Amino acid sequence: MTKAPRAHEQDRQFMHRAIELARMCPPSDTAFSVGAVIVVDGAEIATGYSRETDAKVHAEESAFDKLDADDPRLATATIYSTLEPCSQRATPTRLPCTDRILAARVPRVVIAWREPTTFVTNCVGVEKLRQHGVEVLELPDLAEAAMSMNRHLDLR
Repeated sequence: MTKAPRAHEQDRQFMHRAIELARMCPPSDTAFSVGAVIVVDGAEIATGYSRETDAKVHAEESAFDKLDADDPRLATATIYSTLEPCSQRATPTRLPCTDRILAARVPRVVIAWREPTTFVTNCVGVEKLRQHGVEVLELPDLAEAAMSMNRHLDLR
């Protein structure tokens, strides 16, 4: 039996930072407001939030877009996302965030809550990441704060 990953104080600090970023998202009735922070050795190297640069950009995508795709620091990074990374996109020309994380070889992902069925009936981001050896840590005690800016949506 594998040991479940443990949260550290730093994980909570960076998730609070991601929640701050999620509050910066332009409101939408068709998408969640999400914040993301990419961290290496205890330092932010990139941040992003939903709809930061265009109406379709996801938080993780926005953060990755600020780095070179082959940035060697990503191999030791943790990405903090207020919501489970997507495993499919409505726009087929955009790579799902789960696939971007895998392509960048990010070894660790921390989330606050899993994607509800509001827009996607079967998000398997966490499962796909774990199947590929990525450590995924969930911080359910911060889920309420991470969901707060999305209360106008049906959070089934």
